[in-house]
Amino acid sequence: MDLAYVCEWERWPKSTHCPSVPLACAWSCRNLIAFTTDLRNDDQDLTRMIHILDTEHPWDVHSVSSEHSEAITCLEWDQSGSRLLSADADGQIKCWSMADHLANSWESHVGSLVEGDPIVALSWLHNGVKLALHVEKSGASSFGEKFSRVKFSPSLTLFGGKPMEGWIAVTVSGLVTVSLLKPSGQVLTSTESLCRLRGRVALADIAFTGGGNIVVATADGSSASPVQFYKVCVSVVSEKCRIDTEILPSLFMRCTTDLNRKDKFPAITHLKFLARDMSEQVLLCASSQTSSIVECWSLRKEGLPVNNVFQQISPVVGDKQPMILKWRILSATNDLDRVSAVALPKLPISLTNTDLKVASDTQFYPGLGLALAFHDGSVHIVHRLSLQSMAVFYSSATPRSADEPAIKRPRASGPAVHFKAMQLSWTSLALVGIDNHGKLSMLRISPSMGHTLDVSLALRHLLFLLEYCMVTGYDWWDTLLHVQPAMVQSLVEKLHEEYTRQNAALQQVLSTRILAMKASLCKLSPCTVARVCDYHAKLFLVAVSSTLKSLLRPHFLNTPDKSPGDRLTEVCSKITDADIDKVMINLKTEEFVLDMNTLQALQQLLQWVGDFVLYLLASLPNQGSPLRPGHSFLRDGPSLGLLRELMVVIRIWGLLKPSCLPVYTATSDTQDSMSLLFRLLTKLWICCRDEGPTSEPDEALVDECCLLPSQLLIPSLDWLPVSDGRVSRLQPKLAC
Repeated sequence: MDLAYVCEWERWPKSTHCPSVPLACAWSCRNLIAFTTDLRNDDQDLTRMIHILDTEHPWDVHSVSSEHSEAITCLEWDQSGSRLLSADADGQIKCWSMADHLANSWESHVGSLVEGDPIVALSWLHNGVKLALHVEKSGASSFGEKFSRVKFSPSLTLFGGKPMEGWIAVTVSGLVTVSLLKPSGQVLTSTESLCRLRGRVALADIAFTGGGNIVVATADGSSASPVQFYKVCVSVVSEKCRIDTEILPSLFMRCTTDLNRKDKFPAITHLKFLARDMSEQVLLCASSQTSSIVECWSLRKEGLPVNNVFQQISPVVGDKQPMILKWRILSATNDLDRVSAVALPKLPISLTNTDLKVASDTQFYPGLGLALAFHDGSVHIVHRLSLQSMAVFYSSATPRSADEPAIKRPRASGPAVHFKAMQLSWTSLALVGIDNHGKLSMLRISPSMGHTLDVSLALRHLLFLLEYCMVTGYDWWDTLLHVQPAMVQSLVEKLHEEYTRQNAALQQVLSTRILAMKASLCKLSPCTVARVCDYHAKLFLVAVSSTLKSLLRPHFLNTPDKSPGDRLTEVCSKITDADIDKVMINLKTEEFVLDMNTLQALQQLLQWVGDFVLYLLASLPNQGSPLRPGHSFLRDGPSLGLLRELMVVIRIWGLLKPSCLPVYTATSDTQDSMSLLFRLLTKLWICCRDEGPTSEPDEALVDECCLLPSQLLIPSLDWLPVSDGRVSRLQPKLAC
């Protein structure tokens, strides 16, 4: 592990901004980090602030006044990373959503309230989507083998099986509250006691079962008391939310049953399920003023022994043996320094073959580790089941032996700077921590966990995680932190190779994601930086094409099999005529009729298409230079075909409203620029289209393209910036 960057918030006066107590932090699948601080005014009144930070641009922090009257105790992102729940010590829960899909604009319109009852645990209801990562199958060709869909039921479903959205929270007095978001926007809220004998709940966590039930774990804060577990079932009856609870087996921490350490760790300070959808495994931490111990427990079905007398009367055979649920300890640590924060992995690695004895090539895989922060300022990554140390980070400059027990280290004078809240990224390759001074630190977690890995194995790990992000749609910023410039070319090629192995339907779904992924990878190496412009242009071209084709409507609603956009693609691919008017007459022009105001509003998009075609054709004579932006388009048949289709659409719309046509600066007033560009574009497309044999552009085409600058003014396109974020600044500056 090493430090990537630190945010110290210099623009915030220390007298007014201070860390909130307690400190809440959450990391979304879009790599947005939400955390809390308190703003103190001149009258010493506190304003509870929520800050949204983009990990790639940490200097752009968006701050929201939460309007919570008490300290914010919980923050929780939804699965899409576009909505955020916040809960406070007064029982108020707010649901924040992006306004206009902007990460710097948030609004809250819905919420719930359990008045005067602090919220100690909060979670979105499960939507039934669960993937399992099979690390041992990372070399398989099909994404379906590497990432399998696990049968998992949503917490609650609407008519037709669609998952119902909502959230569940646990209060300090032992209440569980559930709020359901109906499609109409109405919120159904219900509150119920976890059990008949309510008690204080100091710590709680929420997990989900494959059958659609919810499991809640609670502790009163004392290690002498049992950790209680409850099954919660949510349903809708007569348009009202109903909650049913059931007590599950409880457990006492092992350290409290040891006579030698019975009173050594009086308080339970951390209680976490190992995963949101893994209710059978729980992590517990008990602490004293100076030290802590961590235990990992698992819930298992065990056969209930039957007395021999009853065995003789009615022998128990096979499945007829009575079963009972029991908590069994998997592992426990030795005495440690006092634990200040815990972060659990979000990567759903399948542990069927790994369990406690993992395969040799995955034993240091970051997704298998959880993070423990200590009061001495250190952070340890430990295996999530065996609790064996995998990596260590020290905030101070003085190195320490990883084998040295934390409890024996000399304590510094005064309170040390340590993390009060931590979160692991969605691929477990980065960790964010907020310390007791409110400073945010970003740590990189190496895929090798500090051990020497073969280059090919390191590439395989990174490729596997990039494929996972591509399949799930999650942001891959944390993976880019570990890509070295020398790896970029290999990763782009291997990623494209794996993509082409998938079926056509999946390729279509992932087509834009792989373009965005290639663009972000190519930014990291000076040898591939010129390709970034092409990938961004392809993304924009796909977006423009989808937008324009979506405006086409069939002339008769009962028409058929193919949409106007599909027929446009079919006609343009079959007719190779270089005359744009001859292609146009084969289309049903009535399907292209749009409102005049709409056509005029599209003029800038149409102008970009026209300018881009002109730029590409004018750059054909220089096609031998791969450093020139647009180089890859000259041999890309599908992209050239897409441009050809759009030129036909523009021609038809120009007949309806000439003012929407692209404007060219020509040397001759009688020249038909659209026809000229379409003719040259068609000739270039024929050379590299998928249906026929590829060939080099003939000399006549190159000569005509050489004459374009003397016939039309070639536009100067504004390409997107290639390195404006944090990742590219962390890369070593190497020459090609």
